[in-house]
Amino acid sequence: MIQTHDHLPEATLHCRGPQGLDGCTISELTADQRIVLFAVPGAFTPTCSDTHVPGFLTLNDEIRARGIDEIVCVSVNDPFVMKFWAEHLGVGAAIRFLSDGNGMFTRSIGMERDMSGGAMGMRSKRYAMIVDNGVVQWLGVDESGLQNASAESVLAALT
Repeated sequence: MIQTHDHLPEATLHCRGPQGLDGCTISELTADQRIVLFAVPGAFTPTCSDTHVPGFLTLNDEIRARGIDEIVCVSVNDPFVMKFWAEHLGVGAAIRFLSDGNGMFTRSIGMERDMSGGAMGMRSKRYAMIVDNGVVQWLGVDESGLQNASAESVLAALT
């Protein structure tokens, strides 16, 4: 599993843009930037839609005021679902939604989670990280009911 001080592995994440499917590599996403990257098990799932993403929307200005250039949400869903979910939640430019549709990035950082019991297949653990120019500076993973990947946890790590 990825740890603090590790470089993120190269992968391509996708979004649905005005001209069709757009790809964005991890190196492009993180070059000369300090970002918050958080992941959710699935678009439109109750905790992700009702708590996790809204927390990042609420604290968006405070997080950015502490030196974050961009906030990115990643899920193992296709880019079409991610686009519609972002529109449904009204995130606008506050949070960039990117698809790891095949789960390649998720697997490469050791964050895969088997949710077959809930009819969701292989997904991502819920996590958040602060990444500075491709290097993980802080990592919080929600495991065993702990809320280590919330916007509040990220904000606390930025103080």
